[in-house]
Amino acid sequence: MKRKLLFGERVLHGDGSLPFNGVIPFRLRGVFEEVNIQYALLRIQQKHPWLNAFVQNDDKLMPWFIINEAKPIRIPLRIVNRTDDSDWQTEVHRELLTPFDTASGPLLRLVWMKDHNVSDMIITIHHCLCDGGSAMSILAELLQILDDPNANIGTEAPIKGIEDIIPPTILNNKTKQIKAKLIGSLAAVALKLILVKKKPNDRGKDYMIHWKFDEELSKDIIVYCKSAGITVNTMLCAVLLSAFKEVRKDLAHNKVSCPVDIRRFAPEIKKDQLFAFGLMLVVSAHDGLSFLDNIKAMQKDVDQKSAKLDPYGTMMMMESAHPALDNFTNLLKNGKSTNDCMFSNLGKIDIPHKYGSFELETIFSPGVIGPLGNTTTLVTSTYRGQMDFSFIASEGFIPYNDAMAIKNEIIAIIKRQISHESKVAV
Repeated sequence: MKRKLLFGERVLHGDGSLPFNGVIPFRLRGVFEEVNIQYALLRIQQKHPWLNAFVQNDDKLMPWFIINEAKPIRIPLRIVNRTDDSDWQTEVHRELLTPFDTASGPLLRLVWMKDHNVSDMIITIHHCLCDGGSAMSILAELLQILDDPNANIGTEAPIKGIEDIIPPTILNNKTKQIKAKLIGSLAAVALKLILVKKKPNDRGKDYMIHWKFDEELSKDIIVYCKSAGITVNTMLCAVLLSAFKEVRKDLAHNKVSCPVDIRRFAPEIKKDQLFAFGLMLVVSAHDGLSFLDNIKAMQKDVDQKSAKLDPYGTMMMMESAHPALDNFTNLLKNGKSTNDCMFSNLGKIDIPHKYGSFELETIFSPGVIGPLGNTTTLVTSTYRGQMDFSFIASEGFIPYNDAMAIKNEIIAIIKRQISHESKVAV
């Protein structure tokens, strides 16, 4: 079985030599045997065909996901001794910067840090294969099989092309086809005219900053947002932009890009289907408003932009722009950054924490880093009532000391706003 990489997947894959990896770290309490972990990985490969794939170019240099049924490949498992609660951060850094051999596959691997009754594990996956949502499905399935080797996790109907995503009435619509090709052609011309440096920015040393809110503060944030009629995502965007402005001063751009789960707008893509393409919103703060008024204005902006998202038209346009891929990638790599950060909120993770022979103590927020420009990314998720944050960046874009100051400012703003609202309520 094989299929061509879509435009977005090609951007994330590049030539396969540089890492564009996503990681999901999590902590288990219990005793495990290597044979059981290997079996769980095998079962996941059996469910998701593309976890058996490698990437190979055809004679026109077009990359394909390819599965060779005659030569099955196994998901690698790397085992290291766990010495303390911070080991996982060292291994996450290693995993983010270790490229996959995409020409051999597979595009997923697992690290197991173990001691006598605590295991920290890291699922690492190439971003060209799937997004955070489908990676979370893989985590849930892994835990199911570790708990019960006979558990029925189903079988994925793999996406074999754009025709599995876009309804025929849209994909075969002549007007929409012409529009997509026109926009794709115009984009290709524009990209040729944009002058960018020949060498990418020196991103310097990469780093990760992690923190977690307790249940009380996490709950207070949700209550605050509900009472204000805003989403947690928009509130955190406002906090993030305010923190960047306070710390970075004139270097702040007042722009944060937010990936949007395409499954919200394209129901053809199922929750457990491996898919990498996402939609994107750019959010900015408003000057001259109070903090709460600013968030409400931002929420209005987000709602209006969300209503205009067109996953089918966007994908059709991108599939018409394959000839412009090199210029587009060059712009991403070498162009001047105009965003402060990418911010992704995975929300509440609905995975059980109690299993028959072990407990899922926590899920650390996933992280991602790639070679395409500004690496600054903040990912948050909520598990067992606690909000968790993973802030990944590089010295060449944001010095570590600035990032620590931004983290501290984020925490201070949130606590200050919640405390203010509590006093007003009283």
